[in-house]
Amino acid sequence: MNAITRTQKIDEVIQRNLENPFGKLEIPWEDDLTTMNVYKIPLNYLVYNKYNGRILSRTKSLEAQKVVIDVENDEHRELIEKLLWDSKPKKNKETLDSLKNLGQEKVGIISKDGIIVDGNRRAMLLNKIDHIDYFKAVVLPITYEDGSLEIEKFETKYQLGEERKLDYNPIEIYLKIQNLYKQLSGKPFYSKDSVDKDSIKKIYSWIGNYKTIEKEKDIEFFLKVMNIMDEYLDTFNYNKIYTALDDREEQFRGLTSWLDSFYSGSNKAFDGYKNRDVDKLKDLCFDYIRIKLKNEKFRYIGQGHRENHFFGNQDIWESLYNKHETTISTYNESEIDFDSQNLQAHLNSRDADFKATCGDKMNENIDLHYSNLRNKQSQNEPEKQITKALDAFNAINQSNKNFSSPPVQNKIQKLSTDLLTSQATKSPSKTLTTIINLLEKIEVDKIPENEIEDVLTKTKKIQQLGYQINKAL
Repeated sequence: MNAITRTQKIDEVIQRNLENPFGKLEIPWEDDLTTMNVYKIPLNYLVYNKYNGRILSRTKSLEAQKVVIDVENDEHRELIEKLLWDSKPKKNKETLDSLKNLGQEKVGIISKDGIIVDGNRRAMLLNKIDHIDYFKAVVLPITYEDGSLEIEKFETKYQLGEERKLDYNPIEIYLKIQNLYKQLSGKPFYSKDSVDKDSIKKIYSWIGNYKTIEKEKDIEFFLKVMNIMDEYLDTFNYNKIYTALDDREEQFRGLTSWLDSFYSGSNKAFDGYKNRDVDKLKDLCFDYIRIKLKNEKFRYIGQGHRENHFFGNQDIWESLYNKHETTISTYNESEIDFDSQNLQAHLNSRDADFKATCGDKMNENIDLHYSNLRNKQSQNEPEKQITKALDAFNAINQSNKNFSSPPVQNKIQKLSTDLLTSQATKSPSKTLTTIINLLEKIEVDKIPENEIEDVLTKTKKIQQLGYQINKAL
């Protein structure tokens, strides 16, 4: 059924039920809350929106593979249904069971030519139920194509606005904001050097407080993140294959913040760094994002004050980067088969091979340099480190029989020697005080017989050393 026929059929339903609609629904339309009629529209009069917010990254990725998605084609309709189902399989199963038992409770929104604006997932599930053949929906007074921007605004306010925080895949939100900015500003991409503030303001007014978006500058941050995501895809020749961004959002957000700071000049990086050093940081991070390095480790690369990350210390940073370059220089990347029947799986397989070949060494590189970083931090915090060591020693149960074992006592002797040696060079007086305190604690009548000769020898040695110090002073 083409758009003209769908429009005629839907209009017939409206005219037939104009005086007695199924119900009414208040929706945000043309900058106002408008009450509109709800009708029961036959499902076979409707087509899915291939740019639905839930599957936008998927359909855009397919289009990047030269796949032309025709929503009126049965094969492509089934493809969209699969994408919608795979977006939230567990949630879809729960909703399907509910629809079978209770029917459609939440009203959908469609354009007057039958494109589903809100409710694609619900319609997909209803199409799986034999005894339901209609969709309860408000019909917008425009076609999808004629009112594309107004519909975009409606979708954004209705689906992402403060009242309705839906569980979209994170990448879909970044794409949505990027597409809105391109449409509103007329610019091909976001640039902080020529930002269209009016478009930013308008997008923010449509989205409201969606999760991490609390002010207008957060819209700009989403656009910056999307720019870095696009650059990442270009780096690996995955241009516009947005499925390659899955499960990597937090790392991209972190990297975007670092680059924003370091390219502008920051005291959180090592002294004398150049923009080319920041370029290297970005390249290295792209490789770690590719293997999906855990975010808590990823932060070690550039997060926080300079003493807390690798890029804050030139020696550690250069060592990390050089070892990384050595690791990946031996890796031979396979060619991308852009004619693959399942490009997403093909690219995932390439990334998995990169991780299998280089991932362990890349992780070891992070761990090694994190130890070096901690050691550097410790050099400047002796009191804190000594306090930790003291607390750890005091936590030992000294009444435990293993505490008296030779291996444990040997380690205690080694620890004591290291401590006294360190103290002797800094404060001989405190060292002697420590020795005197220790000697005073020895209970002579409890010295084991097998140690008496040794104790006599060592006390004579102490006398000799004390005499020599006294004489020298």
